[in-house]
Amino acid sequence: MTELELLGPRASGEPLGTAVLKAVAEDFQVDEVLDIPLSGQGEHLWLWVEKRDLNTEEAARRLARAAGVPVRSISYAGLKDRQALTRQWFSLHLPGKADPDLSRAEDASLRVLKQVRHQRKLQRGAHSANGFTLRLTALGADHQAVNARLEQLKQHGVPNYFGSQRFGHAGGNVHDALDWAARKALPEQRNVRSRLLSAGRSYLFNQLLAARVADGTWARAQVGDLLAFTDSRSFFPAGEAECADPRLAILDLHPTGPLWGAGDSPAAGATGRLENAVGARQPALCQWLAQAGMDHERRILRLPIGGLTWHYPEPDILQLEFVLPAGCFATVVVREVVDLVSAGQTDSPCVF
Repeated sequence: MTELELLGPRASGEPLGTAVLKAVAEDFQVDEVLDIPLSGQGEHLWLWVEKRDLNTEEAARRLARAAGVPVRSISYAGLKDRQALTRQWFSLHLPGKADPDLSRAEDASLRVLKQVRHQRKLQRGAHSANGFTLRLTALGADHQAVNARLEQLKQHGVPNYFGSQRFGHAGGNVHDALDWAARKALPEQRNVRSRLLSAGRSYLFNQLLAARVADGTWARAQVGDLLAFTDSRSFFPAGEAECADPRLAILDLHPTGPLWGAGDSPAAGATGRLENAVGARQPALCQWLAQAGMDHERRILRLPIGGLTWHYPEPDILQLEFVLPAGCFATVVVREVVDLVSAGQTDSPCVF
């Protein structure tokens, strides 16, 4: 599958040029934002961990081995990119145990920066946001055009697609999900099952969002929509009054799309008809998600970009800093500005 098939059309126009992201881990930095005051006491040890070129699950296994506890005793709020420099929280359940020596888990790819006791374990999805610092290298794009495009994104946000990393190389996770759905079966391995269910659900959401980007309704509410605030998982129906809510204009309130699962979509009008039409194109996948126990949920269609700033450390380097809500993808922001290519693909001169 191509990127366009997985993500859908851009909302801001054609890419302005090309750039490389993740030439080195430091080019993609992520800091988890966790608004939970830690008490300093309790049977859970919380760890602020820096990882380089290491995925979250492998970091959890290493911490468990060093602490002498089963990996099920390790919790984390969310998965972070492997090819990156990331800082995130983990918690270890250590009832009646002293703080372990975690130095055996540490090397150039993992460092424990802080450890604090707390009464409760870290729950999945507990972080409120992620802060990003991205360095786009080998930039081949006009600076003035890039600046204008970034100002546009700062004001209007971007389509809240699931990023291509959710779908695996060439959409392999989606192909596998469709195959299992056609067989009406689920993988036995829990991590594989979770990955494929997530990929299938995300693919359907992106299909719906792509349709609304194409018809221009992704960033504005229409009667029949279900609306949600940026940081809320609850939603409510939109009538005429709700469609005129001033909080839509300041990117605090947004139309939503379905995360497919059991139960019918409560969307009405044109929104409901479109969601039903998208689901009807993949009936086996929708039924598979419902039978796997997934509930119908909603995700905002428009992604506001918090605190977006940028500068050019070198003429061919663009550095971006911004904050996104948890579960959202930095690469969909970059995609609205330039095409990302591998380091070996770009040899064209930069235009300033």
